[in-house]
Amino acid sequence: MSLSKEKRNKVIHYLLEKIADEDKDYIKKTSESFGISLNTIYRYLDQLCQKNIIAKTKKRFKYSLVEMKFDMTLNMADKLEEDIVYRDYIYKLIRNFPLNVRKIWEYSFSEMLNNAIDHSEADKIHISVKQNYLWTVIEIKDNGVGIFEKIRKHFNYHNLEDAITELFKGKLTTDPERHSGEGIFFTSRILDSFVVWSDNKLFTHINDKDELLDVAEFEAIASGTSIYMGLSNFSKKELREVFDEFASEEGGFNVTSIPIKNVFNNAHPVSRSQARRLYNRLDNFVEVTLDFEGVESIGQGFAHELFVVFAKAHPDIDLIVKNDNEEVKNMINHVLTTK
Repeated sequence: MSLSKEKRNKVIHYLLEKIADEDKDYIKKTSESFGISLNTIYRYLDQLCQKNIIAKTKKRFKYSLVEMKFDMTLNMADKLEEDIVYRDYIYKLIRNFPLNVRKIWEYSFSEMLNNAIDHSEADKIHISVKQNYLWTVIEIKDNGVGIFEKIRKHFNYHNLEDAITELFKGKLTTDPERHSGEGIFFTSRILDSFVVWSDNKLFTHINDKDELLDVAEFEAIASGTSIYMGLSNFSKKELREVFDEFASEEGGFNVTSIPIKNVFNNAHPVSRSQARRLYNRLDNFVEVTLDFEGVESIGQGFAHELFVVFAKAHPDIDLIVKNDNEEVKNMINHVLTTK
């Protein structure tokens, strides 16, 4: 009995995901998961080869996804326009994708290329695309000043970590007359994977988690900025849903969420100065979620400065605490009851 088109598509998608993951038992698992014969799976594999979606390797019954690569270098002297670059080079690579996926790529690519054009002070921008049947990855790399260093110098922050901390909050721009500061924040949250690599540090948002990593061993990106963006070609995400998630009832980008552990790169923020760095620019929002996942404890000075001093000075800002363990909860309650 032949499979319905819907089930057949599910089988093929599952099969390709297992191949992409290099699962050695992908044929057996596909057969058991969908209750279909091995002959049916082998037939699907042959059809996928004929369509150039997968290719055989030297090993028996071993396949890999066929990958398309595209590279180009743009000269800033050519007075670049991000929408024209998207139209002429990127759109043709994704034009057959669902509308929601096309909208996400148009927004994300345009925002990140515009940032490079307007802020990087580079003379060249390199764009590379890697794509297979399941996913698309786009990288935008410039040879400019480096995004983290530019933020640090513009706002006179003490170090790069303080500058990168501001990216977790959103609404950050070095050119408020022409930019809202929303691009990186929203782009990082709508994609499946997002990485900013600059000044030997990584700012990542993968699987709905922000993270700051030090990668000093990678000297090749010591200058300039590289933006890595990845998205499933079958994503069900909607751009509007992400905008709405961080909009208040009054509208606009007025809501943010901050991963405390990643902001301080440790699990124990203790000082008032740390709290002051944390609440810098939070008066731009009406609702702030403080995510304490992975934070073991907080100091009395940190808690008092944030939940008493700042909260008293900004009664119109709603501070929401989540994922706080018992020790963190007790310290917050302590400063609130002794204020």
